[in-house]
Amino acid sequence: MKIAFYGSSLLSSWWNGAATYYRGLLRDLAGRGYDITFYEPDAYERQQHRDMEPQLWAKSVVYPATAEGLHEVLEQARGADIVVKASGVGVFDDELIAGILEHARPGALKIFWDVDAAATLDEMRGEEDHPVRRALRSLDLVLTYGGGSPVVEAYESFGASRCVPVYNALDPTTHHPVEPDPRFAADLSFLGNRLPDREARVEQFFLEPAAALPDRKFLIGGNGWESKRMPENVRHLGHVFTTEHNAFNCTPLAVLNVARDSMANIGFSPATRVFEAAGAAACLITDAWEGIDQFLTPDEEVLVARDGKDVADHVRSLTPERARRIGDAALRRVLGEHTYAHRGAQVDELFRREMAGRMEEVAA
Repeated sequence: MKIAFYGSSLLSSWWNGAATYYRGLLRDLAGRGYDITFYEPDAYERQQHRDMEPQLWAKSVVYPATAEGLHEVLEQARGADIVVKASGVGVFDDELIAGILEHARPGALKIFWDVDAAATLDEMRGEEDHPVRRALRSLDLVLTYGGGSPVVEAYESFGASRCVPVYNALDPTTHHPVEPDPRFAADLSFLGNRLPDREARVEQFFLEPAAALPDRKFLIGGNGWESKRMPENVRHLGHVFTTEHNAFNCTPLAVLNVARDSMANIGFSPATRVFEAAGAAACLITDAWEGIDQFLTPDEEVLVARDGKDVADHVRSLTPERARRIGDAALRRVLGEHTYAHRGAQVDELFRREMAGRMEEVAA
């Protein structure tokens, strides 16, 4: 089956946290026989900051971020069996959701794949004429990369015929244990871009513990932090390319996950970083959010912090031996239950059921 996938970027993780998710899932689906074309706009300097070249498992089409470029790639949707519009493309999002409905051939499966459901749902609650809200009754399926039952119920209340969470996961071919790298030496490291709905939580869960532990070393990676005032024991790296994430996770005593406000509030939304860290057998400290035990067991496979004091207490009491035990246990758990092969099998079954149902309707 042919998939036309319209997303932010497959080739670049620059200001694009969904890149790892797209890569892991689409590579697995390609291995199951899907013929995938990924359409991404040339926007936000992502093509100038590529961290992956086009792959054999998916054809990459980079189109000009213009009305003409958009029209050309939407025309190509007519040849696909499955047409996907992902959230957060960043340019022409409204036109893309309407465009896949207009250009998908009769009988094609039309999907909205939400990689930031909490934000999308907030927008739809405040805007009755929201483009996604208008499109829901014409879509066959909504997939989200998190949110659990609260997101499913919300989407269905807005008119979605079916909503299914497809969570982040681990791609063990790209994220795995490696030798430590002195560039990333620290007692606690955090990786994430500076975003308005994350900054206050980073202050609470990362910068406050750093100030409380002046004798410990803290490391922060990600875009946007260069202008942020930080304690003297915090070192800022700037953007960390995906190819360096393994060393970033394997080197420090522990790594920190901090959910954005919306995802922490809705729960059941493990970030890509959670699985990247676990895949590297890192000792992960995460802020508390509902549903964490669905993915990792607290105190055995992950350390959970309610506030900055908890983070500081974890760092203060953590030994290298315990950190290794927690990291090794997390790696075993995600390899057994949370790889993109597990997610790919889930999506493959969903697609085949939906397509079989369509064929039955036509035959009837």
